Amino acid sequence: MHREFLMGNEAMALGALAAGVNVVAGYPGTPSTEVLETVARRRGEGVYVEWSVNEKAALEVAAGAAYAGARALVTMKQVGLNVASDPLMSLSYIGVKGGLVVLVADDPGPISSQTEQDTRTFAAYAKLPILDPSSPSEAYQMMGEAFDLSEELGCPVIVRPTTRVDHGYEDVEVADACEWVRHDPEGFVRDPSRWVIFPALSVRAHAAIEARDAALAERLSSYARNAIHQTAGPGAHPRLGIATHGISATYVAENLSEKDDVRVLRVAAPYPFPEPLAADFLDGLDEVLCVEELDPVIERSLVATCGRRGLNVRIRGKLTGDIQPSGENTVESVGMALDCFLGREVVDEGEAPGISPRAVLQAEGRSCLSTGNCPAPPTLPVRPPVLCAGCPHRASFYAVKRAMRGRKTLFCGDIGCYTLGNAKPLDMVDTCLCMGAGINIAQGVTHVEPDTAAFAFVGDSTFFASGITGVVNAFYNQANMTLVVLDNSTTAMTGHQPHPGTGRTMMGQVVERVSIERVLRAIGLTVVETVDPLDHERAVETVRRVADEPGVKAIIFRSPCVVLAKPQARSTVDAEKCVGCQRCVRELGCPALVPDAATGKVAIDPAQCTGCTLCEQICPTRAISGGERL
Repeated sequence: MHREFLMGNEAMALGALAAGVNVVAGYPGTPSTEVLETVARRRGEGVYVEWSVNEKAALEVAAGAAYAGARALVTMKQVGLNVASDPLMSLSYIGVKGGLVVLVADDPGPISSQTEQDTRTFAAYAKLPILDPSSPSEAYQMMGEAFDLSEELGCPVIVRPTTRVDHGYEDVEVADACEWVRHDPEGFVRDPSRWVIFPALSVRAHAAIEARDAALAERLSSYARNAIHQTAGPGAHPRLGIATHGISATYVAENLSEKDDVRVLRVAAPYPFPEPLAADFLDGLDEVLCVEELDPVIERSLVATCGRRGLNVRIRGKLTGDIQPSGENTVESVGMALDCFLGREVVDEGEAPGISPRAVLQAEGRSCLSTGNCPAPPTLPVRPPVLCAGCPHRASFYAVKRAMRGRKTLFCGDIGCYTLGNAKPLDMVDTCLCMGAGINIAQGVTHVEPDTAAFAFVGDSTFFASGITGVVNAFYNQANMTLVVLDNSTTAMTGHQPHPGTGRTMMGQVVERVSIERVLRAIGLTVVETVDPLDHERAVETVRRVADEPGVKAIIFRSPCVVLAKPQARSTVDAEKCVGCQRCVRELGCPALVPDAATGKVAIDPAQCTGCTLCEQICPTRAISGGERL
């Protein structure tokens, strides 16, 4: 064993490797991405790893490996679980032979997601065990425990870290590579009665699952990471309790001391809920505050426990307005909630001592956090997200905008860097729902408004992940729309992972690229044109021409991500030629373009400029020069 200072995602990757994982598949999505990347970097011989085209494919690859007795890991973020939900629900019924761990990183906030989904709730829906780590070191240990539990129960096990566990760092004790478990899969054994899901099998499986989960709830009450402790020592008799989980348990611990006479329940395996342990926790208490993020999973479970066992304990939390209903918890927000709940005296600078927040708020008929009446931290300056200087997506959006000026248009966006095309001055994203949805939304709108020139923008990675089916639907149902594939040859938003169109795999193999043009033509599209968006006039002309074609047609804007391929030249402004019209600033919004408030003229920040030449091409006085388009 040795110690390493690790990010939580790195710790979970090493935990899986130490547990003898054989196959790892996933789809990149913050905050989960680094798990698979670390496996790829640190894996030993015989470990297969891939970026799959989407989460559904990743889970199905991992399931096949687990059918053959391998230990398999699949990684995704919480919205990726929506994509993988179809195979996951059936896997709950049909089971696995080897250990299958489904790592789903939740994103309270949300910091980089469309939604705040709580995978604890999804686990209950899917009737699958779930483990909820509170720190990188615990997440490392839980990976091995999850594989063992999965193999013992014959079902997938979910591990659900959140952003602050994924991206937090800790000094973690990890196994040396020579100590890693070597897991030798038995291989797939043909047995249609087990592996082919029919209604009769499902009926039997459902009954077995319910019995299994009832027994597992009893067993998880003795799971070491589900624990009760008292801050005032074993001889104390607290009347107040705190129930918590995950990173919130860390925040609770940081806000308690031996002066606080309180009992704490930490729920590390929220489903099946460890009710016997919860009943021991509730014994002798008058009130419990549930400190959790996202859904009130523990709160509802404790309310149900009190009801079934006839316990007269008041359960407080999100449902009672004592904990904020959405967003991330923080050390500070949890501290304020505990001050209110425990009636602790708080001394603020300039205030008299002896003030109890809870007493004051109760006297005024107000709750603590639900109405925003507790002191709030100062508001930080807003830094709006923006496309990088030199990003080819800016040139693509601008070409379409200029080509379609004056026409009735619809611009359907998607999930990725190019979602930032919604910001002014581009203002080129009218809709954005989820990955691949823009292609189908464009079809729906044009069925209602056939006079609309509809465009659906999708990235190259997202095209493979979930865009192809939308194009098939559009072609089959005779839609009239323009597909725009923004091909920057990487999965840029999540950290530049390879995909089928890049010609590289996560194993480092150089393979034949899957051609987007050939895929589109195989579907049946006859108008498929590829153009460099940084060749501005040609790009505009292509958009005008293609948009007027009937049916489904496609434009592929191909130019490499500027983070991966930076030219050495930089554009500069000739101050003598610049007339201060600021057309470049007003129409492009590139962060490298800096207007001078005094003169109205524009300068270029050499630290940000990549020399893409787009501003050079639209400058009416040709005052900008020196760039070098790749």
